[in-house]
Amino acid sequence: MRSTKFTQLLWPDSRVAVALSPRLRAIVDALPLAPGMRVIEIGCGPGAAARAVVARIGNGHVLAIDRSARAIAQAENGSVPEIAAGRLSFRAVAVEDFQLLPGEPHYDLAFAVRVGALDGRHPAAYEPALARVRAALRPGGRLFIDGGHPLREIALKDQA
Repeated sequence: MRSTKFTQLLWPDSRVAVALSPRLRAIVDALPLAPGMRVIEIGCGPGAAARAVVARIGNGHVLAIDRSARAIAQAENGSVPEIAAGRLSFRAVAVEDFQLLPGEPHYDLAFAVRVGALDGRHPAAYEPALARVRAALRPGGRLFIDGGHPLREIALKDQA
């Protein structure tokens, strides 16, 4: 039986400790994050990676989405301080149906871990999902998915 070890991380620019598996830690560490960024996590599950990103981007904002309302409820329950601070928000929506709310600013970066619409497991959803992500990112925004070492970047053309 495989043992999964979680580590408590204290990010250099934060006083917030975030528990992450080694795999999620490697993914968050690989993201080109900077203070003040606006980030979308696609397929956030219970929200651990979203909270870790919040801890790294200072006064930025993370929007975490997941198609599962149950996952979103769990993520919200575990993210009360970040939500109250206005640095993290959640939406129950599939990436292929996602769109910005009226007046919502575009995002700088998006990332997804084990999201079938973006990693090839659901090929029919790939183009619609990519179009939705592209529309939510600012020109020059970037999309990363797992499957590289530990991430790979998906080229976005004709951004909104």
